[in-house]
Amino acid sequence: MDIAAIATLLFIQLRAFDIIDILLVASLLYSLYYLLRGTAAMNIFLGIVSIFLLWRLVTLLRMELLGEILGAFVSVGFIALIIIFQPEIRQFLLALGTPRFIRKYNVILPFLRFKESEPGTELEPLINACVSMSSKNIGALMVVSRQNKLFEYVQTGVIVDAALSQPLIENIFFKNSPLHDGAMIITDGRIRAAGCILPVTKKLDLPGRPGLRHRAGLGITEQSDAVAIIVSEETGKISIAHEGQLIHVNDGAQLREELLKLLDTTIN
Repeated sequence: MDIAAIATLLFIQLRAFDIIDILLVASLLYSLYYLLRGTAAMNIFLGIVSIFLLWRLVTLLRMELLGEILGAFVSVGFIALIIIFQPEIRQFLLALGTPRFIRKYNVILPFLRFKESEPGTELEPLINACVSMSSKNIGALMVVSRQNKLFEYVQTGVIVDAALSQPLIENIFFKNSPLHDGAMIITDGRIRAAGCILPVTKKLDLPGRPGLRHRAGLGITEQSDAVAIIVSEETGKISIAHEGQLIHVNDGAQLREELLKLLDTTIN
């Protein structure tokens, strides 16, 4: 056996595709961690990984009885993962189709480029209403849709289909209004519906113990490309939810700046 053959046996032969494969798997694992962090699903995922590693260890030690039991569990693990992580899988698949994902990777995958729809939302009535409600400690939750028009959530509320205006927004969220507890969905510069029911985030590590409005605002932005504006009823503070993250703003000027940054909109 010559030196080349010995070197082949001693060293792992890495191809360019092997390196690409490793990088893709690492990216997938990081994406799963980012998606599951701060949720109860993270603990379930770590438990499943622990069982898999234990099964491999038991197999190497030739503990046949325990190996058969763990092997039977692992063999149906794929179906169990689909059932247990159904909300997270749905969230991941939704993220793949959102414009922010495509904008992030269209340099690598240029064939994914497509023309986004123009939202055309006038922000000034929305900003003025938020500032006014903040000064009066009136709670509110407004969702500005983008590529995803949120039809399934519009149907849970009362269809309004009215022009965006400050008096209408304040009347809807007035404390004695029957629609003030739900969310308002704004689409293409119009109030599409009010009193809508939104999914709440399942994150457990949120600072400051946010209320139901904030959790619903985070939840809808985790499952779509929408932007949510929340006015706290307890403190009057204004927050923006985007991509499952909460941004606190101090005044109308900062609110305008953040919304212009997040939305392709106009100020009239």
